[in-house]
Amino acid sequence: MNLSPGRYADRDEAGRAVAEQLRRYARCGADLLVLGLARGGVPVAATVASELGASLDVLVVRKLGTPGRPEFALGAIAAVGVEVELVSDPAALAQRRIPAEAFDAIYRRELVELRRRQAAYRDGRPAAPIAGRVVIMVDDGLATGSTMRAAVAAVRRQQPLWLVVAVPVGPAQTCRELSGQVEEFVCAWTPSPFRAVGQAYHDFFPTSDAQVRRILADFTP
Repeated sequence: MNLSPGRYADRDEAGRAVAEQLRRYARCGADLLVLGLARGGVPVAATVASELGASLDVLVVRKLGTPGRPEFALGAIAAVGVEVELVSDPAALAQRRIPAEAFDAIYRRELVELRRRQAAYRDGRPAAPIAGRVVIMVDDGLATGSTMRAAVAAVRRQQPLWLVVAVPVGPAQTCRELSGQVEEFVCAWTPSPFRAVGQAYHDFFPTSDAQVRRILADFTP
């Protein structure tokens, strides 16, 4: 981990920093798949895939935010194809006194948005096969790690041969917690103090649905 690389100009530069630590995976050839967490992780993942000569696909994840304070995660959901994985945070649910029916309503609302994004991004294209492949999961950064944990659980169910999580930035504690859940974990920068993912970027403008669609279309054989 590089503790002080300076801020990234944008997600493309962040992707190059991540790819530099993953060069040995380029020899995997057609067995290598890079999954970008939508939306912000997709442009980072596209650069990683280009640098490594890998296939690219999108993994749609949704944070389950606290009512009135959506920045505070109660958990997250992720989907690979039709299967949806839920990861909840019991401590957060208890601390914020979220009743089961309220949590269920949040889940159902975010599931609708997750399915909408899946349909919009793929434009009828099937999800890339995961079973038996080396899979690198990429986001533009980690904060609590809830969405990445859901994403890892969803991808695990598809039986990849080897699973890697790679991000440009994240807090040290979250990185330590996630590193035990995959075969390899790469975080290019763990700033201290960590405030937010955006602190690592000069340009952290939100990625749009249209950008995700264009990126995926460019990688379609």
